[in-house]
Amino acid sequence: MLTHSIMLVFSYLIDRFVGDPRSLPHPVIYIGKGISLLEKLIRKFFHDERKLKVVGLLFPIVIVGLTYLLTVTILIIAHQINNWLAICIEIWLISTTIATKGLADAGREVYKPLQEKDLPKARKSLGMIVGRDTDFLDENEISRGTIETVAENIVDAIISPLFFALIGGAPLAMAYRAVNTLDSMVGYKNEKYQNLGWASARLDDVCNYIPARITAVLILAACWIVRLDIRAAWSSIKNDAKLHPSPNSGIPEAAVAGALGIQLGGTNYYNGMVSHRAKMGVPKRNIEANDILHTIKIMHISSMIGLIIFFILSIFMTAYVY
Repeated sequence: MLTHSIMLVFSYLIDRFVGDPRSLPHPVIYIGKGISLLEKLIRKFFHDERKLKVVGLLFPIVIVGLTYLLTVTILIIAHQINNWLAICIEIWLISTTIATKGLADAGREVYKPLQEKDLPKARKSLGMIVGRDTDFLDENEISRGTIETVAENIVDAIISPLFFALIGGAPLAMAYRAVNTLDSMVGYKNEKYQNLGWASARLDDVCNYIPARITAVLILAACWIVRLDIRAAWSSIKNDAKLHPSPNSGIPEAAVAGALGIQLGGTNYYNGMVSHRAKMGVPKRNIEANDILHTIKIMHISSMIGLIIFFILSIFMTAYVY
């Protein structure tokens, strides 16, 4: 009865302290290759934008469906060989859908050169994790971009995959990772993908809807534990999160902004094109590089609280089934 609960814990801990070793193949790489291959095939046979909007439904159906079925097949075969082997494989697969260590490491890779006043290196490190132009950003803007990325991905990279692993184990967690990868590759509202990628972007919004609101509660709990401004965090969630273009990403960003007493959002540039994002949080002070570390701390504590809650829920769910 405890197997499912323990798998969640071990998956989280493996990601938290080991991460994704480069020596092991990462499933997301193959999901990405599948997306690229499918896009090439679609664009080879369909050119009319109206048809592309209909064909865009193939991305979620094919990529997400195949990811789920392939994961189920792997686990069934593993169970036929040895139950412990299947459990180990499932733990590893779930761990690959989480990115706690990778996210924290990426944030620190920007923080370190900022501390050393090496802005070119900090800009380069930030450019590895964001889509915006970073070549001319100052320390404040570099820090803002890093904080926004870490905060936003508390949902996408931690709570959502844990949530779906709780409901459906590795198959559903992997299916969610396929949804998230689709959104990051084709879910753009630009001329190239506004029709082809609309279904992928919409599905990502739907999948993250509940986890994003769970994350809001978890961040508020983390604020209470580390004595940050929980009232300001809640106020920012209520007033500012809805201003974000995403129905989900604005929630953790607004919460972190309020908790730290800073303001996120503002003007970004993408390939030289200006993009104005709504500002979130009441600025009680300027953003500092140390706020990156504060955000990572919020991420770690909120995710640990989430893991504990999911662990308890998993026990009750398993007990109910049996």
